[in-house]
Amino acid sequence: MGLALTALLLLASCATTPPEDVENICAIFEEKRGWYKAARKSEKRWGTPTHVQMSIIHQESTFKFDARPPRTRLLGFIPWKRPSDAYGYAQALDSTWKAYKNDTGRRFADRDDFDDAIDFVGWYTYNTHKSVGISKWDPYNQYLAYHEGATGWKRGTYKHKGWLKKTARRVDYRAREWGAQLKRCEDDLDTGWWIFG
Repeated sequence: MGLALTALLLLASCATTPPEDVENICAIFEEKRGWYKAARKSEKRWGTPTHVQMSIIHQESTFKFDARPPRTRLLGFIPWKRPSDAYGYAQALDSTWKAYKNDTGRRFADRDDFDDAIDFVGWYTYNTHKSVGISKWDPYNQYLAYHEGATGWKRGTYKHKGWLKKTARRVDYRAREWGAQLKRCEDDLDTGWWIFG
């Protein structure tokens, strides 16, 4: 009984660790094969390309399932409150996650479950496209809207945030690089036994 429990705990811990190479989308999907299936499912459902969704998640959490914003410091050294309640792979806020669950009917979705997190990113970018017209193929503006909200993006709240525009350029660059990488490996990924079902 103890051995079986230990094996289950080891499997659970393996399932939640970030990929070894977080800079190469083909390496990520080779290691985390179920993630590819989840990403393609989200792309099919919401229309946002896999490489765009993955680049947003990379920026938000570097694929750490339990990522949270760092705590602020009181008097410069005492750990204090976190700036927001963002959590998980997609760094979704409590309120936005609740809206996602209500809108999709996925009552048991968890922010620290990759399949749910990437579906959330697909849903969010789909709604940004629907509400303010940002192309689902535009990683730069999709990330700005992901950070500022669709209404904030429309008002241009990002325009005076140089750091945010710089981050969005990184997301854009990575998404384009990953789109090219994916073209070279998706045939191999699609032939795996695990993609079906």
